[in-house]
Amino acid sequence: MKSHAQIAVIGAGPAGLAAATKASSQGADVILFDEQPAPGGQIYRAVESATAAQKKVLGTSYARGEGLVRALRESSVDYRPASTIWQLTAEREIGVSRDGAAGIVTADRVIVAGGAIERPFPIPGWTLPGVATAGAAQILLKSSGLVSEGAIFAGSGPLLYLVVSQYLRAGLRPAALIDTTPRSNRWPALKKFAAALKRWDLLVEGAGWMREIRQASIRVERAASDLAIEGSDHAEAIVFHDGHGKPQRITGDRIFLHQGVVPNVNLTMSAGCRHHWNDRQLCWVPDVDRWYGSSLPGISIIGDGAGIAGAVAAEAAGRIAAIGVLQELGYSDAPTADKQSEPHRRKLAQENAIRPFLDLWFRPNDAHRIPDRPETIVCRCEEVTAGDLRQGIALGAPGPNQLKAFCRAGMGPCQGRMCGLTVTELLAAETGKDPEAVGYYRLRPPVKPLTLGELAALPISKE
Repeated sequence: MKSHAQIAVIGAGPAGLAAATKASSQGADVILFDEQPAPGGQIYRAVESATAAQKKVLGTSYARGEGLVRALRESSVDYRPASTIWQLTAEREIGVSRDGAAGIVTADRVIVAGGAIERPFPIPGWTLPGVATAGAAQILLKSSGLVSEGAIFAGSGPLLYLVVSQYLRAGLRPAALIDTTPRSNRWPALKKFAAALKRWDLLVEGAGWMREIRQASIRVERAASDLAIEGSDHAEAIVFHDGHGKPQRITGDRIFLHQGVVPNVNLTMSAGCRHHWNDRQLCWVPDVDRWYGSSLPGISIIGDGAGIAGAVAAEAAGRIAAIGVLQELGYSDAPTADKQSEPHRRKLAQENAIRPFLDLWFRPNDAHRIPDRPETIVCRCEEVTAGDLRQGIALGAPGPNQLKAFCRAGMGPCQGRMCGLTVTELLAAETGKDPEAVGYYRLRPPVKPLTLGELAALPISKE
């Protein structure tokens, strides 16, 4: 197995596919690692094998991925699917686990396209069997055509409406869509509406999803608050207050939650790349320059992993980063790189124009990010509750790493992916500090599970 490449790309979503194929088109030696068994990432999952009927259900934007995947297949990129990346160092050493064996691959340049993960939604009952994310519902639909009849969708964000409309096209009726978007978001968002019109087509597409849901007479509750899921050993119902403050209860054993997506930063944080708190998107994002270079030499971060902007923006960012890396490696000079990147920068600016409007309109409800009920589980892996965290803060834990030592929050297999943001925001709320000052978990490899057998079998350097 080749253990070194000029350029290693991590992630085969739209950003990674665009970066890898662009770099290889200039003759560079490129490895593309992908955790999934086939290219496309979450947005274009299983696009190669999708039938015409599935494409009709999933919509026209889904089919865009076919061209990206085809370009990969026709390129000279060394594509390595089913590869779990458990380490990235500042020296560009990549820990890879594949087919039960672990190894280290080095690269002159590394481009991380880790994509996004769904924001935690810590409400009572969110850990019950039968409760999953809207993204999980979409994965089932894309990968195997599995859907749940009578499902309840709750939360906020464009994805929620997209998945419900996809369910309807698949011939199934969700029981309800409970939208938790606060009405107070509207005025700040409308101030950004004029700029959002640069992507009027996306606004029309979103309006189309809402029209499909309305025409299907699906129950839609708006400005819902105080969500909780009832059940003993399985989800049985969701309770909430509607937009008029009246208590409501909807029975159902399949409940899908969603309140936006955030960058997947665990790998880049563990490598030591500098990050900052983005208050508009309420998440951590890496510091990157105009070529998407991080604070560490030779490591670039692209796509939604560098800030949520969507699939088309991720694709543009991937090409910009590849052009910048090719320039660094001597494949072009600065004027050529600037000229080549210009159309992709225009596309990126067009895509980014709609983000302030969307981010402000769908800003998640504070109470659904920072749980006030002490029994609400925050760290799913270690079953740490909001009450446990507040008790640790009261005992003097000033930050996430001290809380980790006090109550084990963030020590589970997910390495804080499902609780990290909640812990940061809860600490900020309790201490009166900014999230930036509170900080995040100190992450170390392995950032993904690695067996002792794989670890023991790693080659030992004689240097």
